[in-house]
Amino acid sequence: MNPLVAANTAFALQLYGKLRSTAGNLALSPYSISSAVAMTYAGARGDTARQIEQTLHFDRCKAGVHELFGGLDAALKTAPGSNELNIANSLWPQAKYPFREDFLNLLKKDYGAAITPLNYEREAERARATINQWVDGQTRHKIAEIIGPGVLDGLTRMVLINAIYFKGMWWTPFPEARTQPDKFYARPGRTLTVPFMHDFGHFDYGENKQLQMLALPYAGGQLEMIVLLPRRRNGIGSLESSLTPASLTAWTSGMWRQRVDVALPKFKISSGFTLAPALKALGLKDAFDLKRADFSGMDGRAHWLYLSTVLHQAFIEVNETGTEAAAATFISYLGASLGARPVTWEFRANHPFLFLIRERATGSLLFMGRVVEPRAAGLTA
Repeated sequence: MNPLVAANTAFALQLYGKLRSTAGNLALSPYSISSAVAMTYAGARGDTARQIEQTLHFDRCKAGVHELFGGLDAALKTAPGSNELNIANSLWPQAKYPFREDFLNLLKKDYGAAITPLNYEREAERARATINQWVDGQTRHKIAEIIGPGVLDGLTRMVLINAIYFKGMWWTPFPEARTQPDKFYARPGRTLTVPFMHDFGHFDYGENKQLQMLALPYAGGQLEMIVLLPRRRNGIGSLESSLTPASLTAWTSGMWRQRVDVALPKFKISSGFTLAPALKALGLKDAFDLKRADFSGMDGRAHWLYLSTVLHQAFIEVNETGTEAAAATFISYLGASLGARPVTWEFRANHPFLFLIRERATGSLLFMGRVVEPRAAGLTA
């Protein structure tokens, strides 16, 4: 599965590069987005398929992408231990629309997708409520409405959804008694007072002239959060610009076990995106073009189905006990006519930083994002 993980990571960091111009806090699940687009790839043909391959780097995978996703899903679901990791896929086709059986069977087999026909032609709002309710349940009520009013209509032929939810307990919880307010330097001229968690112990840690890196393991040790903290208070932009698969590998491979005095702010953030502009900018253009899209692997007709909307929402909360995170990716189709050292290091995350939640064995990035203002989602000091 290494080629698929490498492909997903390359896509994740390139997509983040397109989304990072969004102001303020940022959270997304690269794995959710890759999974959802991979399901569309199952029905793509011709240039549409080739553009998806290149954009998501699936051309690196010698074996079948869909079989690899099935194996990776299975591997990730064994990772949580005492934590909770829920990955769910679903397909919501227009009732009685002639989708190909081989396409539907592939999504069932390799993605475990639940297939539920709905009537968009007559009951678009009811269909929207049904899908939102499914996402709400799969994300443990963290994403209540991924599809807003008016997004679905009588021309909708199919909706694809990937939902992911994670609730992880720290291997060693932060002592609540040590949490205390302190200054967070959000940007020049803006300083916040927010609750900082404190701990002292042995962690995987690394540093260079540009940044400090800290890995916080979740219970069981198979999942971890990596915090990338720029040296300079206003260095988040430069750090984001230098974030590539090669640099991330170089940084994290240089981490080693050390005694670290940790100060990390509690934070709770959520983000929502319309992904079509970013995906087009990365090269996935034909899929959104009625005259060029070829999803004939879904219904046998070229230039009939095309992507109309790709939405993504993510939520993450970090506190003394652990992390709770959720995300969902929505894709709709329209029809055309229809080592110990004798020193203690200090890791003080008191200015904007990046975070990654990954599975250690495979290296899969489940969530990532940027914390600019920890208090932005209602936390009080």
